[in-house]
Amino acid sequence: MAETYAKADEIQIKGSQIFSPVRQKWLPLTPEERVRQEYLKILIQEYGYDLSQFAEEINVTGRGSAQARADFAIWRTIKDKLDDKPPFIIVECKSDNVAIKAKDYAQGENYARLTDAPFFVTHNSRETRYWRIKKDKMPGYIEEIENIPHADATDKEVEELLSKLRVFREKEFADLLHQCHNVIRNREKKDPAAAFDEIAKILFIKVWVERELRKRHKRKNLFSVEYLDEQLGDTPLDDLFQKTKQHYTSDKIFEDDDRINLKPATGQEIVRLLEKYNLSDTSEDIKGVAFERFLGRTFRGEIGQFFTPRTIVEFMVHMVDPQEGETICDPASGSGGFLIRAFEIVREKILADADLEYNEYKAQIEADQVLSDGEKAQRLHEKYEEIQKDLDQRRESSRLWKLANRCIYGTDANDRMARTSKMNMIMHGDGHGGVHHHDGFLNVNGIFEGRFDIVLTNPPFGSNVEPSDKILESDVIVSPAAERRYLQEYGELYRESQDRLRAAVNKPIASLFELPKNPQAKIKTEILYIERCLDLLKPGGRMGIVLPEGVFNNPSLRYVREFVEDRAFIKAVVSLPQETFVSSGASVKASLLFLHKFSEEEMRRFNKICEMAKTEMNAARTPLESRQILRERFDYNIFMYEAEKVGITATGEDDQNELYPNTNKPEGIEKTCLEWYKMFLIKPADFSTGKHGI
Repeated sequence: MAETYAKADEIQIKGSQIFSPVRQKWLPLTPEERVRQEYLKILIQEYGYDLSQFAEEINVTGRGSAQARADFAIWRTIKDKLDDKPPFIIVECKSDNVAIKAKDYAQGENYARLTDAPFFVTHNSRETRYWRIKKDKMPGYIEEIENIPHADATDKEVEELLSKLRVFREKEFADLLHQCHNVIRNREKKDPAAAFDEIAKILFIKVWVERELRKRHKRKNLFSVEYLDEQLGDTPLDDLFQKTKQHYTSDKIFEDDDRINLKPATGQEIVRLLEKYNLSDTSEDIKGVAFERFLGRTFRGEIGQFFTPRTIVEFMVHMVDPQEGETICDPASGSGGFLIRAFEIVREKILADADLEYNEYKAQIEADQVLSDGEKAQRLHEKYEEIQKDLDQRRESSRLWKLANRCIYGTDANDRMARTSKMNMIMHGDGHGGVHHHDGFLNVNGIFEGRFDIVLTNPPFGSNVEPSDKILESDVIVSPAAERRYLQEYGELYRESQDRLRAAVNKPIASLFELPKNPQAKIKTEILYIERCLDLLKPGGRMGIVLPEGVFNNPSLRYVREFVEDRAFIKAVVSLPQETFVSSGASVKASLLFLHKFSEEEMRRFNKICEMAKTEMNAARTPLESRQILRERFDYNIFMYEAEKVGITATGEDDQNELYPNTNKPEGIEKTCLEWYKMFLIKPADFSTGKHGI
């Protein structure tokens, strides 16, 4: 028998060829083949399977079809393979960067059913997903599970995997974080907020340790009590926290004197509970959703914060439709929900575009009758490596690096929320560097007027900006190093914004804005945020904001509506059910407002119409009559929709959703709100006044 591949240190590559240990032959080095051989190495080294348990590129139809070949089949034992019993696991590999698609796992399911295998795996260059076959169900019915069995798994362990759905992992991780929170509260007698802070510190440690170990290609025993005891001294957790702080120094997540404020035994217990998870190998979606579950449960119930429901976030981000290269801001970022989802959607677009580029090139190369198989493989490999280099988030100037470091910005006045937002973003794949702890009304840290393509926010409701809320000297202090960096990144716009802020030191915050009728009087925060968000946008920028419904219909706030109309097109207004935010701790009925800020040309057109209407406005007209004249001159259609189901009940449970296309659409809904809106954009004149009209 040939030497097992488990002993090989690296994938065996020679020129434009790669060695297949299963087939014991050299193959053309295509990206697909490399992904396949790299995953074989994982299956042998980490799962413990022997090379003799594998078959590669096996015919699963029995009829010689080249279109029905599984990448790998794995038998439970060598004897099972020799006795021609059904395989244990089917593996389907792709080189794609994008999330695994339905067609990928449909193909894997087909192979598994044809061979009578109970498990199958779909794997690509970005993620791995695990599935079980339900033999009592028709084809097309599959269920995702948390993992496949290791080679030494007992029958009981196999049965447990077959009965444990992957969705449980999200809830399990969220419950575990809550369990850690309770351990700290009970053992240390800390209040909920202080206990949460310690959890945040430890999660930061865990993420950093795993990333460092991953750089050194060590995959086992990450963040374990045993590992910490072996590598560090008497205070392993706090020592490691200090190293973690150094890594995040530029982000100013923690204060210089911050420490792990836990008894050693408590810290060890938290590490013991968390060490079962390797966050580096857990998909961003799973750990991100789990962290959000924990946040919602902890903050809503125990710390008094509330979050925008995920369905609302999803809908609003899709409405503004962020694109690669656009800068996005949330000046009241909270837990970072809008920024995270915008980051994810743009990342998905980038990865899909990269895969399209590769597949088009692949089709071109494979159709070339002149090139040899080796030359084709070499060119495909070079193209793939070129694309991967441009996607490497660690590489400055790559597409994903630019997205994470130059396009996502947010701020929150609460230091705990700012830190939470950063952690949440790290859990979802990063983009945390643009989030800061600061007053969202002030120009700081790259967040200033006229800089953003998109603003998405759910500002705080009901509170007031008081005359005593003044701009302090500390609000404008920037270290020389930071100022040099900001000037290099943002240019003179940053210097101008800082000069305006310095000139306003010791003045009320409201003095920076036009909407307050009197800078010495208080004004609702949500009103001031409308102007702030418009100011943040570039000419032609897009905005989505959650507002109390009174802003749209309260007669006393007409001046606010006129302020908006003079600066932006109102693209859409979506009224939400009364109970939308009840589960989050707020009872106010809200609506969603979507705006398109006038471009420079649109602003000129608007001003021209204003000038043309002045004569009529001055001809003994009432202000209301004059306003009506202006509206007639600058008329445009506005999409309006009143939603009844938004995916969440008053108690926070999942519900039917009519906002965007999903599998839980209410009966009787012809099209979702998002679908109606896309139709409206194509031909607004086709819409009539009514629920789905203008």
